[in-house]
Amino acid sequence: MTDRLKGRSALVTGASSGIGRGVALAFAAEGARVAVNHPDEATREAAEAVVAEIRAAGGEALALRADVAEEAEADALVAAAEEAHGPVDVLVSNAGVARAAALQEMAVADWDRVIAVHLRGAFLVARRVLPGMYARGRGRVLLTASQLAYKGAAGFAAYTAAKGALISLTRTLALEAADTGVTVNAVAPGATMTPMLADVPEAILESVRASIPLGRLAEVEDIVPTYVFLASDDARHYQGQCLSPNGGDVFL
Repeated sequence: MTDRLKGRSALVTGASSGIGRGVALAFAAEGARVAVNHPDEATREAAEAVVAEIRAAGGEALALRADVAEEAEADALVAAAEEAHGPVDVLVSNAGVARAAALQEMAVADWDRVIAVHLRGAFLVARRVLPGMYARGRGRVLLTASQLAYKGAAGFAAYTAAKGALISLTRTLALEAADTGVTVNAVAPGATMTPMLADVPEAILESVRASIPLGRLAEVEDIVPTYVFLASDDARHYQGQCLSPNGGDVFL
């Protein structure tokens, strides 16, 4: 590791498992103080395990429970992260859920929840973090999109709609932040072996593998370096971009 984030305070939402967990660990290894967000009591143990792993390696981290789709909880999350580690220098808005159903069969509550966690959650946390970044004249905001925002996925209308909206939000925030010293970019991972794929039948996973030019699903370790890069000074001239480590599944 190169200490590319040394001395910086990072908040990673949805960091108790999957890509968020990997990002939190990588940021800490690069020297950042990391707030590991998780949504509920069911994920507390997993989030605390991430924190324990970071501390065992000599890093600084804490676990913070908050449903980012709830305004009061999102505000309290940022306040707690700032109290522990100082002003947030890097925000990774990664919290997400998925609900599978054909559009005409999808419950309204499921649609609302997917949109709320992905899109409303990104809005609420960024809304709370950006004023401080603007005042300090520096900061990094990273939103987690998906390659499915570009190609769609039958049965995942809410998920793909939310991810497409996050790419659009990235572009608008990048324009708003253009003269402030704050950069706003997105990462659109391809199909990645995370708990979100745990219940997908192997036959479907095999068909996904076969459609990827590189011939395999990503591991979290394939995705995380893109976040580290965009959070670092090396990405100082990236603004409003969406980088997609997807094995060739989609060409942007």
